[in-house]
Amino acid sequence: MTTSTRTEHDLLGDIEVPIDAYWGAHTARALINFDISATPISTFPDFVDALVTVKAAAAAANRDIGLLEPAVADAIVSACSRVRSGEFHDQFVVDSIQGGAGTSTNMNTNEVIANIALESLNEIKGSYTIVSPLDHVNLGQSTNDVYPTAIKLALDTGIRNLSETLAGLREAFAVKAVEFADVLKIGRTQLQDAVPMTLGQEFAAYAVTLAEDEERLEEARLLLHELNLGGTAIGTALNAHPLYRERALAELRVATGIDTLVGARDLIEATQDVGVFVQLSGVLKRVAVKLSKICNDLRLLSSGPQAGLGEINLPPRQAGSSIMPGKVNPVIPEVVNQIAYEVIGYDVTVTLAAEGGQLQLNAFEPIIAKSLFAGLDHLAAGVRTLTVHCVRGITANRDRLAAIVAASVGLVTALNPAIGYASATAIARDALASGRLISELVLERGLLDEEQLNRLLSPDHLTGRPPVAQSGVASS
Repeated sequence: MTTSTRTEHDLLGDIEVPIDAYWGAHTARALINFDISATPISTFPDFVDALVTVKAAAAAANRDIGLLEPAVADAIVSACSRVRSGEFHDQFVVDSIQGGAGTSTNMNTNEVIANIALESLNEIKGSYTIVSPLDHVNLGQSTNDVYPTAIKLALDTGIRNLSETLAGLREAFAVKAVEFADVLKIGRTQLQDAVPMTLGQEFAAYAVTLAEDEERLEEARLLLHELNLGGTAIGTALNAHPLYRERALAELRVATGIDTLVGARDLIEATQDVGVFVQLSGVLKRVAVKLSKICNDLRLLSSGPQAGLGEINLPPRQAGSSIMPGKVNPVIPEVVNQIAYEVIGYDVTVTLAAEGGQLQLNAFEPIIAKSLFAGLDHLAAGVRTLTVHCVRGITANRDRLAAIVAASVGLVTALNPAIGYASATAIARDALASGRLISELVLERGLLDEEQLNRLLSPDHLTGRPPVAQSGVASS
């Protein structure tokens, strides 16, 4: 009979492993110990790719300095390449939330790579004599330098993806800003009528604020490029060859195409410090908060269609009610709001996990990593959804906006310099009481002639600048 398991051995003794599994004993124990979130590390493919990229760089470095037999090193590098091409991701099975500061993730990676390499050398999975997860795949390394290095590489990819989606949303708002450049409306402060602007200016401001967030993300991304690889357990570089660190970093720069990867100035500090993750989390919270505010605005501006503001129309995406016929809800902004709330919660988690670190290592990097990966993924998906299914299809209720502007007492603010605050106040009070137009009352009382009035109430004068989309980046 063919057994369905193989027996592997670790510090605690023998344990059965599914015979077809590419992971081994350490992973098997982690599966028992950390049945937590149903979110294995394979949920984040960029992280898996980053882990094997680090392992390949380490193997190549150890080969070049004579610590690994070329055939073994090449088998490891080849195994890593196969994982990066999309194979074997389902073998990265340990839960994202785990004790041990990421050791289970590191060992899952070591075991999968070792067993892929063994198969390529016509050896049996789990035999580990020719290629060992610890003696060969993990040579010169520790979880404590491999794991945070891989997290940073994966976050770099996630940031670039989010930035790309934000750029798409920014461009969508910029296009709408041009489309709505001639649409006058009344701006609001504290939900009360303020002064005139154009709908184009309103949408251009959204484009500018997103551009600012793209800059902040890029700043955070560059901070991730300082690595503690080569520091091993606590940053003293114990068991790593003196030449290993620079060789491995050079291999990483080539493999990732990130020329700015550098070794940390102080490896002991870098091994215990997670400040860069706190910084990034804060930026993601900033992005989330600002996106949520924009979505709140879109929901308000489109509210109605009869009893609300009704200034813009969001594209209808689905029926909005099981009881109210014809109702359509702003479901796309609503889902982005919820993603924002989630990311704000992740920031609290990252903050507490960072603060909870002790002495030479932060044991809580797994929850930091999961929070950041999920936040990046969900924000990117939400931004993409908002762009494609909402912003690109927004239209303006031009007639309604024109009527609101014509009837608004907010126009009187533009007349202050010409007629004085007291007269402007009286005109505004009387307009509200009588329902008459500001322009009628001003002309009736002889405060301005028609030419003066038309000049002061012209769109160019009211809005202060040409209502065009802003493609540049304002400072935050």
